[in-house]
Amino acid sequence: MRRIALLDAPSNLGLRPPTATSVPGCAKAPGALRDQGLLSRLRARDAGCVTAPRFDPGDWRPGDGVCHADLIAQYSRRLADRIGAIVDAGEFPLVLGGDCSVLLGSALAMKRRSVADELPYGLVYIDGHSDFRHPGNASYVGAAAGEDLALATGRGQPDLTDIDSLRPYIRDTDVVLLGVRPQDDYRLDLQAAGITMRAVPQLRAEGAGRTAAWARAQLADCLGFWVHVDVDVLDPAVMPAVDAPSPGGIAYAELELLIAGLVASPSCVGIEITVFDPDYDSEGVHARDVADTLVAGLSPLVHDDVAEPAPSIVMPTQRGASDDAQIGVRGEF
Repeated sequence: MRRIALLDAPSNLGLRPPTATSVPGCAKAPGALRDQGLLSRLRARDAGCVTAPRFDPGDWRPGDGVCHADLIAQYSRRLADRIGAIVDAGEFPLVLGGDCSVLLGSALAMKRRSVADELPYGLVYIDGHSDFRHPGNASYVGAAAGEDLALATGRGQPDLTDIDSLRPYIRDTDVVLLGVRPQDDYRLDLQAAGITMRAVPQLRAEGAGRTAAWARAQLADCLGFWVHVDVDVLDPAVMPAVDAPSPGGIAYAELELLIAGLVASPSCVGIEITVFDPDYDSEGVHARDVADTLVAGLSPLVHDDVAEPAPSIVMPTQRGASDDAQIGVRGEF
């Protein structure tokens, strides 16, 4: 059984500042989750941290391209190096983001493996938004966290889509998108691209466990796959501590089943958790719920041969999803 290696990726570079004089809080997420005993509860190896460059949008203006693009490209290379080393060592990386732009690092790591193995790697993208904005369907781009799936599949400026001349990092046909809202702005573009997806109503109708099995089946021709989880896939009634909350999401129990059903496959290479913002979680309630869900969802990978017993796990209360929460978008340029 592969041991989990816990790697922090505290990058805010893909988000816009909440105010003119502040920075996003997602960089604090790894620390907040570790404070919930995540390392010991998962019996994981501490793989350290890939420190992110300083967040500074400077005089960026709409029309300038993706903000922080050069820094994101540099960071993605470093993150890909670390993920690749973990996988090469036979371990399972759990990457604690940071915003969704950390996907470029993990996707680059998968593409490097694809080139070496001469077989494709896939991506299961669990997110409340498609993050498929690009110059072909939007008047301008700016925040990589709202554009990362487009960038990872080769759409956008070359300094982010073609790092190390490896564009695209993931082929459209090797992406499965889960948890997007049915009214997503780019749903028709996704269909035209041939990206496989299940929005929340269909995911819920089929069941989270069966949806995980279905997603694995869609990627049967891939040598392996990576899992991306943006916690805004959860309904804001249970997870408001994100930068772009959107009503109509799933519950914690459904996310647990999705994660467990995916990581149980030996083809699952690793997983990342993104966009949790502790600045909106002063009591630590949501950090606890996310950590509990990760511990339960990743249980198929937890070793039983470690002397220290794992703490008892109290699963988050199954609270009803609400479509009428009062929500405001905070995170994208």
